[in-house]
Amino acid sequence: MPELDRLRWQLDVSWTLLTMHLDKVTDEEALWEPAANCWSVRPRPDGTWAADFAIPEPEPIPVLSAGWVMWHIGFWWSNAHRQCFEPTTEPFDWSSAAAATPWPGDVSSAVKWLTACHDRWAAALKPLTDADLDSTTQSTWFADGTLTLGHVIAWTNVELMKNAAELGALRHLHNADRC
Repeated sequence: MPELDRLRWQLDVSWTLLTMHLDKVTDEEALWEPAANCWSVRPRPDGTWAADFAIPEPEPIPVLSAGWVMWHIGFWWSNAHRQCFEPTTEPFDWSSAAAATPWPGDVSSAVKWLTACHDRWAAALKPLTDADLDSTTQSTWFADGTLTLGHVIAWTNVELMKNAAELGALRHLHNADRC
């Protein structure tokens, strides 16, 4: 199997695992904070929603809410797409990007956002070639430009699968005693 086909397959598997939870997560689950030291999504005075975020991460690293995990997926995926497929000369900064990426405000809107991220990413992968995967032209923003576009695509698949597991674990924990 060619590398690009394998990467597309991994994306499909990761997305399927995520949608098992996205299709069922509720607003209550999304905003539930499982610990006092928790990163979540919170309304701003202007009515928009923002996610807790800091670089470097505090020690100990906060527990995450399901809403924060959903925001995080949209945050890294939309920024990865922008940096890889909508080239800019602006330097990339995760902290600035996080501040500029709002949480949609409810699960239904967040699922639509994440679905749009997936569809946009999958469409961007269709015309790629093996030569594109081996190039660093579209990945200068990632790992100080030392890794190829193929590495970025593999990272997105791994990150998406990790986030799917986090979302699932948070949903299961939230509902553990609700039989």
